[in-house]
Amino acid sequence: MEEKLNALESRWDELAQALTEPEVYSDPERMAKLAKEQKDLTAVVDAYRNWKRAKQDADGALELLNGPLDAEMRELAQEELDEAKKNIEVLWEKLTVLLLPRDPNDDRNVIVEIRGGVGGEEAALFAAVLYRMYSMYAESKRYKIEVINESATEMNGIKEICFMVIGDGAYSRFKFESGVHRVQRVPETEAGGRIHTSAASVAVLPEADEVELEIAPNELQIDTYRSSGAGGQHVNKTESAIRITHLPTGLVVECQEERSQYKNRDRAMKILRSKLLEQEREKQTAEIAQKRRVMVGSGDRSERIRTYNYAQSRVTDHRINLTLYKLDQILAGDLDELIDALVMADQAERLRTENV
Repeated sequence: MEEKLNALESRWDELAQALTEPEVYSDPERMAKLAKEQKDLTAVVDAYRNWKRAKQDADGALELLNGPLDAEMRELAQEELDEAKKNIEVLWEKLTVLLLPRDPNDDRNVIVEIRGGVGGEEAALFAAVLYRMYSMYAESKRYKIEVINESATEMNGIKEICFMVIGDGAYSRFKFESGVHRVQRVPETEAGGRIHTSAASVAVLPEADEVELEIAPNELQIDTYRSSGAGGQHVNKTESAIRITHLPTGLVVECQEERSQYKNRDRAMKILRSKLLEQEREKQTAEIAQKRRVMVGSGDRSERIRTYNYAQSRVTDHRINLTLYKLDQILAGDLDELIDALVMADQAERLRTENV
């Protein structure tokens, strides 16, 4: 492992030097590529250098302890050795995690779909709450949100919505949100004050590159229609909305948010490509998934992942048995504590399975 870390440190130094050279500086595309590679290596290189400094501190303290010292100096040297050993252990664990293979999709934009599930109008209202929560979280991360398709209800609920989150590392933060989200609260539609349970499903897909998947034109059925909204709002007088059906799989994608038919078609194709790519990934990982239980969950839409209880101001993530009593903050987009815990659980599980 140290040999690998030395190689990564050397590569970081090479990149730092290359980024100062005129021929690189004058080539924006190459400079951006090298800068990204250096940025990706920075965390592990910083941790490795801190680990080496901790080792030097430990060696220095041990050398002092092996020499003639008075009682006070010996106590100080022992404290320094203990602290250095602790840092060595902590930093080595951090390096082990940092060297885990990265999800190649982590830096991608994401496509998120939210659908109201069991519970009728109340489920649609909860789907709208989830969309607001993700919108506020994206804003806190300086991500951009673009709505692709939305079907609203008369009471401002959401039957279903599809939107894209655009920003560096968006998938790494949103990927654990796939699954069924359950809410327990007194519905706005319930006059009797009884607590009801309803649910909404969330699907998160990494945006696919065009080069990753080829789709033959004869595999597509493309229909145009006039876009519409709840109560006749936003009705478009031209047929700019697009519905694309992928004939071999039966997948259907719609986009009606843009007034341009060309833009709607472009977005619909991006979603279709991402869905088809996700199907391929699921086929490839199905056999592995059967052999071992993944702690953070498979992302399957049928999997209940989280419960939001309004009466107790409680949010529970069932995959990692984490309960937080800060419902209002979470619904206002304060998701980092939840997501960080899911990331750590995922890393711990991957470390465990690698060592089996």
